[in-house]
Amino acid sequence: MPAVEVSPSPPPLKQTPLHALHLARGGKMVPFAGYDMPVQYGTGVLREHLHTRSSAGLFDVSHMGQIRLLPKSGRIEDAARALEALVPQDIVALGAGRQRYAQFTNEAGGILDDLMVANFGDHLFLVVNAACKADDETLLTEHLSDVCTVEPLRDRALLALQGPKACSVLAKYDATISAMKFMDAGPRRLAGLDCFVARSGYTGEDGFEISVPAEAAEGFASELLADAAVLPIGLGARDSLRLEAGLCLYGHDLDGATTPVEAALEWSIQKSRRKGGARPGGFPGADEILKQLDHGAPRRRLGLKPEGRAPVREGARLFADATSSEAIGRVTSGGFAPSLSAPVAMGYLPASHAAPDTVVFAEVRGQRLSLRVAPMPFVPNTYKR
Repeated sequence: MPAVEVSPSPPPLKQTPLHALHLARGGKMVPFAGYDMPVQYGTGVLREHLHTRSSAGLFDVSHMGQIRLLPKSGRIEDAARALEALVPQDIVALGAGRQRYAQFTNEAGGILDDLMVANFGDHLFLVVNAACKADDETLLTEHLSDVCTVEPLRDRALLALQGPKACSVLAKYDATISAMKFMDAGPRRLAGLDCFVARSGYTGEDGFEISVPAEAAEGFASELLADAAVLPIGLGARDSLRLEAGLCLYGHDLDGATTPVEAALEWSIQKSRRKGGARPGGFPGADEILKQLDHGAPRRRLGLKPEGRAPVREGARLFADATSSEAIGRVTSGGFAPSLSAPVAMGYLPASHAAPDTVVFAEVRGQRLSLRVAPMPFVPNTYKR
């Protein structure tokens, strides 16, 4: 008899330290990046989204990777210079108590992952994407272990408190929270816990990301949720909020075949790393990225507003007109924007079609729907500058 081929069972989903809380709060759980995560709660995606815009929403982002880079010399500048060999950003000039957005790049200039880097004075603190964190840890260990101790922080959870009332909620535990500016970051003592707090987030709203000891995460989250201003928010609203804010999702809007310039992230590459700067290049894919910074990229990530009411979702092909057979681009994120009561999308188009108000067409269920190139963010951000 021929051998019966048995497909291997998928690995069991991992759980964050807040898993029991999600279930107790009625979270509808779905697989995401190898974790069992809440996509929404009983209130529903629409209310969760609008509540975050008007009050405060609590997100569990503990699936993301937290990594400490400790310089073996004891000099933070050594860790910063070492990390600059992997990212096009200026880490050396990142001051103590500040955080910066960065990207790991490959030799072709594509993005391996995007991440946050904070300077905590004696070490660098990194937050990386869940689906990439194992590869990121390997990358850092292979390239930086001579200079740094690479320490994944597996005993910590990560919460995001976002919205206009986030500051007043968190400042009850530490009044100095109110003085933090956008992208300030550092250790704080909250509710008797040693936390790392950054004034940043993934919604376009003012807010904070809070690293807490894993064993205390459920109790701390429950305490935050006891405040009438705070609701638990799932992945569904997290996605619609970040789309309205024009923020990229790795694996959708960013990947190893997309450069930071194509992704419209050149604002994140400081002058010191560009041609003529103090430390130009020296990161993977520098030749291609520096060339695109000088001469432009062949395609661009752009905001798109469908001219009808129907959402145009990820994967839809984009065409120059209503009848052409050759696609010129693709939608990478799309859906309904509750704050606007209208659909919005992001996608890639040739530079020739990047001007605002350029009309293109998406193929949706055999029909061509018109979209107009639009500036991002779709909803103005409210970061505390």
